[in-house]
Amino acid sequence: MLDINLLRRDLPGVVAQLQRRKHPQPFLDLPRYTALEAERKQIQTATEQLQAQRNAASKQIGQRKGRGEDTAALMAEMGGIGDRLKAGAERLEAIQAELQAMLMALPNLPQAGVPDGADEGANVEVRRWGTPRAFDFAPRDHVDIGAPLGLDAATGALLSGSRFTFLRGPAARLHRALAQFMLDVQTAGHGYTECYTPYIVNREILEGTGQLPKFKEDMFWVLRGGDEAQAEQYLISTSEISLTNTVREQILDAAVLPIKLTAHSPCFRSEAGSAGRDTRGMIRQHQFDKIEMVQVVAPEHSDAALEQMVGHAEAILRQLELPYRVVLLCTGDLGFGAARTYDLEVWLPAQNTYREISSCSNCEAFQARRMQARYRTAQGKTEFVHTLNGSGLAVGRALVAVLENHQQADGSVAVPAALRPYLGGLERLQP
Repeated sequence: MLDINLLRRDLPGVVAQLQRRKHPQPFLDLPRYTALEAERKQIQTATEQLQAQRNAASKQIGQRKGRGEDTAALMAEMGGIGDRLKAGAERLEAIQAELQAMLMALPNLPQAGVPDGADEGANVEVRRWGTPRAFDFAPRDHVDIGAPLGLDAATGALLSGSRFTFLRGPAARLHRALAQFMLDVQTAGHGYTECYTPYIVNREILEGTGQLPKFKEDMFWVLRGGDEAQAEQYLISTSEISLTNTVREQILDAAVLPIKLTAHSPCFRSEAGSAGRDTRGMIRQHQFDKIEMVQVVAPEHSDAALEQMVGHAEAILRQLELPYRVVLLCTGDLGFGAARTYDLEVWLPAQNTYREISSCSNCEAFQARRMQARYRTAQGKTEFVHTLNGSGLAVGRALVAVLENHQQADGSVAVPAALRPYLGGLERLQP
């Protein structure tokens, strides 16, 4: 959430930043906002004046009583002032609630170094690693490679509908090995604390990280036992939600920063608006697993922390021997809560292109302000922390990439050396 004082100090500047995301900007109803702000100021000024009048009247009442004089007129005046103050307070509360709803709908402002652009076509490639393999046979996609290894879309659809996949045998084992390998790299290698989080969270938790209210249609809602009166709850779309909210409504000591957390969890997304896209295979699923990385840092360290997290995600791809590229997202492709984002895109031979496998973002104080997550500086001042999140990695897409990049002509799949200890030393997955 943006700081309301920033809008009050420099509304044209905020609008200009919002227009970098989309022009003309659809996020803030300017006429309504300015009208509410004007009314808020008028009520607050009137309230101060009425309070001054009440104080003066109260003083006069005391003086008159001391002299034995009649105070009925002043008492009536006091009652009228009280009624007007109450009405003003009620209206001010309604205005503040509407302004708060407006703030909750505003995305984060992009950092100065984020390239301008309307969509992903304006994203900027930062670097590449690895050379896409030249096959001496026609490479197959992960669905055809994986089917003999236990990748079973038909059973997934039978059990749960489209965009669900059932894994058995070698495919399931590879999936588990990838998740365990990624967790070990992020914990033992990069110093993250492993966590296990709830998969169901309350509404205010999603508001804290920015999924609500804007992206409600992208979530799976939970109805417990048919009780429509229960607390509003949702399945997590990423464990970023639960990990980041562990610092909500806290004032942290500066000495505990940075906080680095990781978790393996399923993620549930309705994929609203994705009809017809990536309908074959495991690229876009309603349920998928991910190793999430979260950092909570002091503001002066968040830019460096983002670069570090990108490197932590890259380390996984390099050890899996998967060609990839790093892309800096433009303003039009930036996520709602992000001020700066890098995507890691892995090479998929069957598609002859790079596809996203990790996204690492610096949200600065945007989430912290929504969560009321602060820290105490060495000078004793309280400030909002900065929060960052990134995939380290999406397990299903990593499985897709391993199958396609390490496929062999005989239908087997070569196991990258880094994964072999997690598969009992196995060097090939055989149909």
